Amino acid sequence: MAGSDCVDLLIVGGGINGAGIARDAAGRGLEVALVEQADLASGTSSKATKLIHGGLRYLEFFEFRLVRESLIERERLLRIAPHIVRPMQFILPHVPGLRPRWQIRFGLFFYDYFSGRRTLAPSRSVRVGSGSYGALRPGIDHAFSYSDCWVDDSRLVVLNAMDAAQRGASIQTRTRFVSATVEDRLWRARCVRRNGEALEIRARAIVNAAGPWVEQVLKSFPSIAVDAGVRLVKGSHIVVPRLFAGKHAFMLQNPDGRIVFAIPYEQKWTLVGTTDVPFSGDPARVHISDDEVLYLCNTINSYFQRQIAPADVRWSYAGVRPLWDDASKNASRVTRDYRIELTQAPAHPPLLSIFGGKLTTYRRLAETVLEKLQEPLGISPRRWTHRAPLPGGDLPARHFRRFAIDVRKRWRFLPITVARRLARAYGTRVEMIVGGAKSFADLGEHYGAGLTAAEVAYLQRYEWALSDEDILWRRSKLGLHMSDAERERLAAALGAESTACA
Repeated sequence: MAGSDCVDLLIVGGGINGAGIARDAAGRGLEVALVEQADLASGTSSKATKLIHGGLRYLEFFEFRLVRESLIERERLLRIAPHIVRPMQFILPHVPGLRPRWQIRFGLFFYDYFSGRRTLAPSRSVRVGSGSYGALRPGIDHAFSYSDCWVDDSRLVVLNAMDAAQRGASIQTRTRFVSATVEDRLWRARCVRRNGEALEIRARAIVNAAGPWVEQVLKSFPSIAVDAGVRLVKGSHIVVPRLFAGKHAFMLQNPDGRIVFAIPYEQKWTLVGTTDVPFSGDPARVHISDDEVLYLCNTINSYFQRQIAPADVRWSYAGVRPLWDDASKNASRVTRDYRIELTQAPAHPPLLSIFGGKLTTYRRLAETVLEKLQEPLGISPRRWTHRAPLPGGDLPARHFRRFAIDVRKRWRFLPITVARRLARAYGTRVEMIVGGAKSFADLGEHYGAGLTAAEVAYLQRYEWALSDEDILWRRSKLGLHMSDAERERLAAALGAESTACA
């Protein structure tokens, strides 16, 4: 994009909200530019528990609107992204002394009721002590089952950005927003690329979707006084060797009222999280603490026969959630709902800032943003993102299992695990990676764990991947499956320094 170009909408932030807004706006015919200071989903949007869910626990905080909207969005995301969003059964063990059984039954009844159309299985009581539920420690005799969905969070961001770009949006990664001033009734935004090159973008409106940096971005508008009202909460996760068999997950209650999930992850692992810790400081330099690791280990040890210790942690990550400050004293009780602030005056064009939100409701949030900008920008009221598949999501009959079988049949030379991973990550766009290859060797150099030169080239060309971290920890999680030597070889091939991820 040339510095003299003028766009309808400049979006600051390449997380799930920014990418979702860019997609929706571009699809309505707007000229859109998005700038992200690092990689897409490099912040909070790749540090989630990776769930598309209604938020069962929000019912006890009486956030009925948020739960209802989230459950509606869960169904829509299943339809538009059946390759990266998949149903998952959750087991909620009952422990005496915590939430009583009647309260859990009551909450699950309303959860099913708010779900409306039942694509997923309804909740029910389950017997503990047999099969894969036998992983729970003796003394836990009762549990409940309910349904939600799992998603590859960082891929959800990338697919929204890809769709936006296909519809004409300019996606500028490694480009930091510096400031904006008003000139001829337009915003004149100054940005800087990673190489130091200056970029100037004129825009009719700016959306501040910077996540944990939302307040910092607001401060770059000296003429606008806005009470940010943002509260930063750190959420951390650990990955440990697999704790139980089966495809289901566990939702675990803690005496302090918090909830921790234990989720099957990358075939050989279990993802455990999250914590809720007040945070202050630079969101780019956030790490899990020893206390958080111990807290998550202790939670697992109070429910499962298999015990874990900090030494068992294979990988960990931490992210900062930019929540709307509702004055709640407990960080885990702060609302996950979003708030959208539009400031508009004769002295300056529209500036819209986003506070809070959650992965599940990003699409509806994007619609709400465009509704607020509809009058000043003359935006089409047509809603469309709820029915248009994300890239690769146009599976026949939206049936992933059948599609995965077809991928395996067509490219029989692919190892089963590689074929399934490619089908899950790329959907119908797997054709653009494997294409007319007749053997695994046709895909070029093999870096390890099924990652080939053909896939790397695809990620660089279509998904803005530049570094080994982009590829191994966001576009995929292959870093968990590769040796140090294999990761270093990929970094050398990319001509970039290997980035530690821990």
